[in-house]
Amino acid sequence: MSCLANEAEDYWGNPADKSKTGGWVRAVHILGIEMVERLATMGIAVNLMTYLTGTMHLPSASSANIVTDFLGASFLLCLLGGFLADSFLGRYRTIAIFSVVQAVGTGLLAASTALPQLRPPSCHKDGNSTMQTCHKASGLQMGFLYLSLYSIATGTGGLKSSVSGFGSDQFDEKDEKESGQIAFFFSRFFFFISLGTLLAVTVLVWIQDNVGRSLGYGICSAAMFVAIIVFIADSKKYRYKRSMGSPITHIVEVVVAATKKRKLELPQDSSFLYEEAPEGTGIRHTDQFRFLDKAAIVTEGDFEGAGDSKPNPWRISTVTRVEEVKMIIRLLPIWATTIMFWTTYAQMITFSVEQASTMDRSMGHFKIPAGSLTVFFVSAILITLAVYDRFIIPFWKRWKGKPGFTSLQQMAIGLILSIFGMAAASLSERKRLAVAKSADELVTPLPITVFYLVPQFFLIGSGEAFIYTGQLDFFITQSPKQIKTMSTGLFLTTLSFGFIVSSVLVAIVKDITRGKDGKGWLADNINHGRLDLFYALLTILSMANFVLFIISMIWYKPVKPNNRKTLQLKTSASQEEIC
Repeated sequence: MSCLANEAEDYWGNPADKSKTGGWVRAVHILGIEMVERLATMGIAVNLMTYLTGTMHLPSASSANIVTDFLGASFLLCLLGGFLADSFLGRYRTIAIFSVVQAVGTGLLAASTALPQLRPPSCHKDGNSTMQTCHKASGLQMGFLYLSLYSIATGTGGLKSSVSGFGSDQFDEKDEKESGQIAFFFSRFFFFISLGTLLAVTVLVWIQDNVGRSLGYGICSAAMFVAIIVFIADSKKYRYKRSMGSPITHIVEVVVAATKKRKLELPQDSSFLYEEAPEGTGIRHTDQFRFLDKAAIVTEGDFEGAGDSKPNPWRISTVTRVEEVKMIIRLLPIWATTIMFWTTYAQMITFSVEQASTMDRSMGHFKIPAGSLTVFFVSAILITLAVYDRFIIPFWKRWKGKPGFTSLQQMAIGLILSIFGMAAASLSERKRLAVAKSADELVTPLPITVFYLVPQFFLIGSGEAFIYTGQLDFFITQSPKQIKTMSTGLFLTTLSFGFIVSSVLVAIVKDITRGKDGKGWLADNINHGRLDLFYALLTILSMANFVLFIISMIWYKPVKPNNRKTLQLKTSASQEEIC
C-alpha cells in the first residue's frame, strides 16, 4: 500500500503519494527559481545606482530613491502575491505566472539599455571648457525604465510570496523523517538566496561594467525562462495543498464582527464565547485586546443556512480566529522596530556604491566594479552564519543549555551591528570627503582606496545574517499555522518599509539641508555634499530605534502552546512512521 502525504494532493487532485511526489528533487527545482530571482533582482539593484547617475545623468539623491523605491515595491508586492495565492491562484500558479512577469521585465530592461533611443547621449565638453554638459533622461526614456523596473518588482513580489511555502509543501510535516527535512530546506533556501546574490554582485556586475549591461540583463532574463521551463516540466510530481483562504480577509472579518458588537458586554467566563475547535485543539484565550473578544459573542442572526447552522463570518468569529488576530497585533511592535535595519541596509546598495565609484578600486591589474563591493556584504553573511553554526551554537548550548540565541536576541544583535555599521560609514565618508576637497576637481578616481568602505559592508552584512534569520524564525513560529503566509508577508514588508523610509529620509534631508547653492548634505555630486552627516543621522536614529526595540521585546509575551495539541501532533507524526 502506498504512503499518502498529509493534507496534500497530486496534480490531478488525488491524495499525494509520497513515493511519487514531492521530496528533494522537486524542492531543488523550486530553489532554482528563487536563486535566479535573486540573481536578477540583486544584479540589477546593486549596480543600478551607477547606471542612473552615469548613463541616465540623474542626481545622486534621486537615483538612490529610484533604487530604494524599486526594492521597496518588490517586497511590498509580496502581500499582493500572497493574497492571490491564498485566495485564487494557489502557490504553484502564482510562482509560474509571476516568474514569467519578472523574466519579461528583465528582458525589457535589457532592451532599454541596448537601444540608444531609450537613454540620453553621453556627456560632452563645450569648446575649450573643462566642464562637461550632460542631458538628463527624457520622460519617455524614464517611463520605459520604470515600466521595466516595476514589471520586475511585480514578478519578484508574486514569486517570493509563494516560493518558500511551496518548497516546504514538498515535505510532510507530520512525517517524522520528512518534517526534519523542512528545517534543512529553509537553511538551503537562505543558502540559495546568498549564492544567487554572490553571483549577481561578482560575475553579473563585472559583465555589466566590462561587456555590456544589455548582455548582463539578457542573461538574467534567459536564466529565468530556463528555470521556468524546468519548474513547469515537473508539474505532475509536485505536492499541492488546498488554500485555507486569505488571512487578510479573516482579520477584517474579526474586526468587523467586533465593531458591530462594540456595545455588548463581554461575559465573565470566556467559555461562553463561541468556539468550534474541540477542547485543547484551539488557541488558548487571552485577556489582551479584549475588545476583539466581542466578535465571539453569540447573538441572534449570527448563523445562517439550513437550520441556522452555518456561522456568518462577518457577524461572528471563533475564539481561535480572534486569538489569531491578537497574535498578529502582538507582533506589530517588533515588526515596526526592525524596519530601521533595512533603512541602513538600503544605504549599502545606493550611496555606498556611489562612494565606491569615486574611489581607487584597483587591486593589482584588476579594477573592482563599484557594484561588486557588496561581495564583502555577502561574504560577511556567509562567514557570520558559518561561525554561528559551528562555534556560537555549540558554545551557547554548553553554557546556557539552549541551542543558540532566541529569535529576539538575534534581531537585537543585528540592530546593534547596524548601529556600528552606520558609525563606520560616517567615519569612512569623512575621510573620503577630506581627500576629495584636497584633490583636484578633475582627478578621478580619488587617491583613496575603496577598502575604507569594507567595515561598513561587513558590519551591516553580519547584522543581516542575524536579523534575517531571527525575523524569519520569529514571524513564522510566533504566528498561528493558519496564517503562516501572512506572517511571512509581515516579515518581508519590514524590508519594503525599510527601503520606503530610506526614500522618505533622503527627500526630507535633501530638502531641509539644501543651501542657497543648492547642495546640502545630499548634493548631486557627493564630493560636494556631507554624506557623512547623513550617515551620522542614521546612526542616531538607529540608536533610538534600538531602545524602542528593547521596550517592545520586554513587552512581548508569546502565547504558550496548548500541551494537549502538541501531544496530538507528536502522536500523529509517530503514526505516520508506518509508511
